[in-house]
Amino acid sequence: MSGIGSRPNDNFVRSQYVASLDDQSRDWELVLRESHHRMKNTLTLLGASVRRDFTRAGTKDVSVAVDRFERRIVAFGRLYQLLSDNDDVSNVSVEAFFESLCEALSEAVLEPAGIRCEAAIESGTLPASQCHRLALMLTELVTNAAKHAFPNKNGALIRVAVANRDGAWFCTVADNGIGATGPLQGTGSRILEGLARSIHARLHGEAGQGGTRVTIMMPAAA
Repeated sequence: MSGIGSRPNDNFVRSQYVASLDDQSRDWELVLRESHHRMKNTLTLLGASVRRDFTRAGTKDVSVAVDRFERRIVAFGRLYQLLSDNDDVSNVSVEAFFESLCEALSEAVLEPAGIRCEAAIESGTLPASQCHRLALMLTELVTNAAKHAFPNKNGALIRVAVANRDGAWFCTVADNGIGATGPLQGTGSRILEGLARSIHARLHGEAGQGGTRVTIMMPAAA
């Protein structure tokens, strides 16, 4: 009798717990969106401030440097926007989205480091949430390669490919650097693993004398 009588209360407690988790999830998403928004605004303000300060110097070389720096800040702003805007539309053009992402990554991260970027993106559509989580993963992989793969920058190249094969999306980041000596570790690795689980994707990496290649494999209907 006592067990049967406790079921409604158990269901109520469970529903309250689930509701609490949903609230926490929404709150966390709001915090993330706000963080991205703040960062984008901060970069915009920083760019304007640097231009004002450097322009006062009045030399041509400084002016050219400011132009480069301002373009980089604008690119960072585009990058943050691509990584944070996920509630405007339900589906996203894969080709348009990832080409824009690669352009922003190239201008903000790679070109200042002397690294070329090549992109091969196939057409198709994905739910916005999947597209943006893939974008976060690709950004982490590209940034990691830029930081660690090229102690000698001559001829440095990162290739990004996004293709649909046999009912799955394959997103690959490959570099011609020194080759990773082991798997990704630390915060970057945990972020990648968590994002991969959230979209039912798998990660596969290989490294050698020709560089490092990491592929994200995600079912098209994930």
